[in-house]
Amino acid sequence: NANVEEVCFVVFSFFYMVIVLGNFLIMLTICTGNLFKSPMYFFLNFLSFVDICYFSVTAPKMIIDLLVRKKSISYVGCMFQLFAVHFFGCTEIFILTVMAYDGYVAICKPLHYMTFMDQERCNKILLGTWV
Repeated sequence: NANVEEVCFVVFSFFYMVIVLGNFLIMLTICTGNLFKSPMYFFLNFLSFVDICYFSVTAPKMIIDLLVRKKSISYVGCMFQLFAVHFFGCTEIFILTVMAYDGYVAICKPLHYMTFMDQERCNKILLGTWV
């Protein structure tokens, strides 16, 4: 139904733009403020970036397909989307796990927190989530 597809196009476009702009605003706030040196905000910045990437893999194709008559995707395009969704989804889960560990160390070992979560270790942990 063309009318339903047009309504879905508007709704999904709105939500996609809210997700992208919201995460971009989080990244902008962290980078322009002096918050980037804190491990929690360091990981939150990259979580927002991964979230933008995750939603930007499939949502634009779906939104465009709501307006076109022929809705198809190539095999290579499908495999790329499948790989990217799994890659960014797993990376997001790993970053959330690292953020939970960061919170655990901050609460349970507050005196040792700065020795455990220095900038070099945060960079290595983040590299590990991407790998």
